[in-house]
Amino acid sequence: MALFQTGVLVLTSPLPLIPLHIAPVLTAAAKIVKNVLYVHLHPGLGLAGSHIRPVPAYIPANWEVSRILSNLYTKSFNVCSFLDVRVVLSNIKNHCSTQQPFSTVQKLSEPPEVVLTDYSITDSNQSNQVLQCLEKYILSCYTCKPNLRAMVLSSGVNSAKDFCPDVKDSRLCESIPNYSDVVLGGTFDRLHCAHKILLSLSCLLTGKRLLIGVADGELLNNKVLKELIEPYQDRVEKVRNFLLDVNPTIQYELVSLSEPYGPAITDPKLECIVVSDETQKGGEAVNQKRLVNALQELAIHKISLVKDFQRASDEEEKLSSSTLRKRLLGSLLVPPKDNPRIPRTPYVIGLTGSTGSGKTSVMQYLQKMGAAAINVDAVSHESYRPGGAAHQKIVQQFGQEILQENGTINRTALGKIVFADEAKLKCLSSIVWPETAILMKQMIGGAAAEDAALLLEAGWIDMVHEVWVVIVPEDEALRRIVKRDNISEEDAKKRLASQWTNDQRVQKANVVICTQWEPSFTEKQVQKAWQLLQNRLPTC
Repeated sequence: MALFQTGVLVLTSPLPLIPLHIAPVLTAAAKIVKNVLYVHLHPGLGLAGSHIRPVPAYIPANWEVSRILSNLYTKSFNVCSFLDVRVVLSNIKNHCSTQQPFSTVQKLSEPPEVVLTDYSITDSNQSNQVLQCLEKYILSCYTCKPNLRAMVLSSGVNSAKDFCPDVKDSRLCESIPNYSDVVLGGTFDRLHCAHKILLSLSCLLTGKRLLIGVADGELLNNKVLKELIEPYQDRVEKVRNFLLDVNPTIQYELVSLSEPYGPAITDPKLECIVVSDETQKGGEAVNQKRLVNALQELAIHKISLVKDFQRASDEEEKLSSSTLRKRLLGSLLVPPKDNPRIPRTPYVIGLTGSTGSGKTSVMQYLQKMGAAAINVDAVSHESYRPGGAAHQKIVQQFGQEILQENGTINRTALGKIVFADEAKLKCLSSIVWPETAILMKQMIGGAAAEDAALLLEAGWIDMVHEVWVVIVPEDEALRRIVKRDNISEEDAKKRLASQWTNDQRVQKANVVICTQWEPSFTEKQVQKAWQLLQNRLPTC
């Protein structure tokens, strides 16, 4: 079990050796640090000897350092993905500087509680000296928590004799190009190691200003599971926090992107645009627009995509935010709040979603796993029947023309009236919802789940312990409604427009399930949600 929330790892190995042993080093560090781990590079740092007074030193920003950054972040995702790893770049420069790095102590957003190192102690009698020297060294670089602890990672993780580096490629010693003003863009949802590589290498390219466009608005419409994308301001703050930690000397500008180009095609000071394999054509399009605007073309610096070695067979080969969002389906996004208004048992799940979202199939999977079910749609239909609690009030409000010959309400005819008039829909809801709630409370005693299409709109959230939301893209919901109910697309759109959007529902959700893909994937999500539920069910 991790002992500290935050830490800093000082890597003293020669740069060529770092990729060879970083996995076991990070694995060892992850047993000690729980949340944020800063990484400080100082190859060849001496921590033992009679006259040792280590001071920070600059590392040239060359292609070898670039490769190490990519390797380190990729390995961190593979061996300790729960750790927020941040490689500090303040002492990595692609130009000469007469000023010593860390001439003033750098303030970190998450001050370390412990300093770790891969330094190899050859004489056990020097252990105390090494730890004291390490502590003084890191305190001269960064703000740390009081009572900072120093620890040497288990012996053997960096023993140079155990590793044989590849033949040195002379090109790795070449300096990375340097540009005064650099631009890049992205969604930066759930900041992950591929984002950190992109941002870190952009920092190495930048001499003065880094302009970052963060996708928002209409640019998000075609994203997979866009409802699960973090709010714009949250994404911006995470990116800014990361950048200020890794290199506070650069000027950062983060702007909202609601269309593909943003200031990249209008800012005359820009010199370079950073792209990935997927966005290279976008970089070329930026240059075409700049030429039209009589601006200088930008140098295009391409960064390779990061492979996701944890991916399932049906997931993308690259590490992506969309894959991470898919992995959230069926998991607990927000812990349920204690609800003193209802008994602890039976434990009630409110399953909700728009019409056409696939609630019925999800409910069937839940029933197969052992959940008892109350279909609130069916309960509300009961109130429509002759003699039902709402029948007479509905007829009085909407007239005899909605009745069929046998006296039952023609729900299709009623639907055409209310879905075309918001005021009339609210009037119908004010009649049906209270009566349905009464019936539902009477039935809920022996049930563990309820299928409630209008759970949130009706204000019934206080009647359940958790809210599970079923979503599907609007175009797919429209297709399903048209096919299922044999109505026009226009009428289907009116039905959807009368209900809460996916975004509104997800904001209230404890668990989200999406039925966009094949039924087997939907069932996997439900199985995951059900299994996780068993772990948090009350014991009494």
